[in-house]
Amino acid sequence: MDRKLVGIPASPGIVVGPVHLLRWEIPEVRHRIIPDEAIPDELRRFRSVLERAKERLHQVRERVEKSAGAEEAAIFDVQSSILEDEEMLTSVDRLIHQNLAAEKAFEIVMLEWAQRFSRASHPMIREKVGDLKDVEIRVLTLLMDLPDHDPVDLPKGSSAILVTHDLTPSLTVQLDRGAIAAIATDAGTRTSHVAILARSLGLPAIVGLRVATQQLSGRETAILDGSTGLLAINPSHQDIDAYKERARQEKLLEADLRHLSTLESVTMDGARITLRANVDLPEEAELAAKSGAEGVGLMRTEFLVVGRATMPDEDEQYRAYTRVVRAFDGQPVVIRTFDVGGDKLPVGGFPTEPNPFLGWRAIRMCLDQPELFRTQLRALLRAAVHGDVRIMLPLVVTVQEVRAARALLDQAAKELEERGVEFRRDVPLGVMIETPAAAIACDTFANEVAFFSIGTNDLVQYTLAVDRGNANLASRFTPLHPAVLKLIRRAVFTARQYKLEIAVCGEMASQPLMAFALIGLGVRQLSVAPRSVPLVKRIVRSISVEVAEEASKAAAAADTAAEAELELERRLTGALGDSALLGGGLPA
Repeated sequence: MDRKLVGIPASPGIVVGPVHLLRWEIPEVRHRIIPDEAIPDELRRFRSVLERAKERLHQVRERVEKSAGAEEAAIFDVQSSILEDEEMLTSVDRLIHQNLAAEKAFEIVMLEWAQRFSRASHPMIREKVGDLKDVEIRVLTLLMDLPDHDPVDLPKGSSAILVTHDLTPSLTVQLDRGAIAAIATDAGTRTSHVAILARSLGLPAIVGLRVATQQLSGRETAILDGSTGLLAINPSHQDIDAYKERARQEKLLEADLRHLSTLESVTMDGARITLRANVDLPEEAELAAKSGAEGVGLMRTEFLVVGRATMPDEDEQYRAYTRVVRAFDGQPVVIRTFDVGGDKLPVGGFPTEPNPFLGWRAIRMCLDQPELFRTQLRALLRAAVHGDVRIMLPLVVTVQEVRAARALLDQAAKELEERGVEFRRDVPLGVMIETPAAAIACDTFANEVAFFSIGTNDLVQYTLAVDRGNANLASRFTPLHPAVLKLIRRAVFTARQYKLEIAVCGEMASQPLMAFALIGLGVRQLSVAPRSVPLVKRIVRSISVEVAEEASKAAAAADTAAEAELELERRLTGALGDSALLGGGLPA
């Protein structure tokens, strides 16, 4: 092979295929002056390119509407309106009349607009900066006759490895699983949006490659190993044969685990561990229900608002929640209210913040936008008629937030009652434990809620002061840090003291070694990626609580995350008699 690029394993699986390089960045435009006699042709060229750009957007929109629905496709309406804006057209024409080439004229106008939008007082306008960038890339690519890397061009069955810097909302909604077999990004970590999305879609993925888009041309063949983080460029026939054999062995192991879906999730000494699924999109629900999961421990609802041109109304939300509830036929479905902010920005509503992860996000935004929040709560109360719905509040740090949310929930119920709409009133309300403050003071919530759920992605981030989306800090994002383990143990102790259910729904629960640690810390409910259910069940059925408790006690007493990992690995390997399941071939 030519060379190897190594990143962070994000979603398991092996793919051999052509590289599809997507450099979705604004190209560098040189300053070009045109003579007076060339101005009419340049104006016509600019208009022609805009028509081609609009046609391209129309194709993209139609394709996304067929694959993801009208709501997701609406993201491109804003971009179409920019291409037709009279002020933009007039401004570019004026600069072309001043002898500037169309591409430079367009770049200058887009730069002026981006500066104006970013300074706007209305957050809805500020949010359009991302749309401006997409439009600028699309138009400049055509004006400068650059290679068009748009994902819409990939034919079905390409089995391509998409290599890009990062996945924006507008790129994400274009992903065609019939053409793209795997994802590799320069940016991201194991708990970033693109990694969670890839696991949700069942696409092998590597993140945090940093320089892949700079080093590749898009004409290569590659092997992507999502379990080890290896991207092998232009492999030999022997390399390909070896990896295909590994892929075959992994499929056999996966098939071997699949029979566990109907078996009880019980440890060797008789402790019952409830395994539920994390669901990112309603269309995943049917597949998740077949995984052996006993309900949904975390349904993320951000898909309804991120990258949208308009906010979803009550009926659209009700349909989405109901689809998941019906798929699980009476089993518990825990639905998290909007956890937007940080790296998940919805349409409008968000000011530019120097530190968005510590800013106006999640429950804070919802409480400050009561109309938006009550719309979601009404939809949830209506969906609860069809099954065992439970509502979960993200990033809660004070009991006042719980009380304020409950007051809005009561208002939502009253509004439905006044409209004569059927709903369920007694829906359990729970909180996510995602910060050190919530873990240490979780006893202050105990008399106000029905359950706790530990969100380990953010708990690790906030405890260790490590941005979980920063590839440069990926090695410092260590969920087995003694401080994290002690906070989890504190939350479990408090839940037991107050006889409350407590679960873990972060990515930590999906990893065999960490699931073992969580069971030892007293957790009896784990919510994991659907593909991870059989593997975690295998771990559960192969261990005793006694061994897990001994291992977790040793891990929490360790001085470092590395030492904690060694303590856990030694004991789990002894219980399994096989280290292959700890990090090798299946969902990590």
